[in-house]
Amino acid sequence: MTSVPPMSSVPATSSVPDRRPGGGRPTRVLLADDHTLVRRGVRLILDGEPDLSVVAEAGDGAEAVARARDTDVDLAVLDIAMPRMTGLQAARELSRRLPDLRILILTMYDNEQYFFEALKAGACGYVLKSVADRDLVEACRAAMRDEPFIYPGAETALVRTYLERMRRGEALPVRTVTDREEEVLKLVAEGHTTKEIAELLYISAKTVESHRANLLQKLGLRDRLELTRYAIRAGLIEP
Repeated sequence: MTSVPPMSSVPATSSVPDRRPGGGRPTRVLLADDHTLVRRGVRLILDGEPDLSVVAEAGDGAEAVARARDTDVDLAVLDIAMPRMTGLQAARELSRRLPDLRILILTMYDNEQYFFEALKAGACGYVLKSVADRDLVEACRAAMRDEPFIYPGAETALVRTYLERMRRGEALPVRTVTDREEEVLKLVAEGHTTKEIAELLYISAKTVESHRANLLQKLGLRDRLELTRYAIRAGLIEP
């Protein structure tokens, strides 16, 4: 009888690839902010961690969307108030185009409505710039664990506001304009002409005028100046 050689006591190595975000490599981060000094400071924070690496930067929301599509990134960290396209607009676009991409909002706005808008746009975390050195790294790690992150100082206020609204029978803040109307509003407030807006958004001038008329009616405003003031209050542009 032919003897059967004993099986090796060395356990077989699994051939199943590591499917964790990044496959065990450092999390690849896209950083978008229109202020170079802010990007530089945030990059120093993130690149100082062994599990995080900033591999792409953008100076506005539209560039962030383009860089995310062209670069292998796991996480996008977006400012809210940026030219051409805000961080919230970019988050909505990225959520549609790259559903596996994690998104964090990094902002100066300690504002409940922005927080809810960020969540609706697809962000999984909201971090204040004033405490970025304390919270941003943990927010990035939470995002890669598919866990939400909200800056600690807002938790009590958000829960209190929510409960008060529920007791009064009020709904949560409702977004009154569409994504396209918001894009038009931002560009109008930045001073672009109807023709320029049409070219930037690949729509007709007539459609731009229609969106602008709808904005004036929905928001109860009268002219471009009032639209610009509203855009500043809404964080679409900086004063």
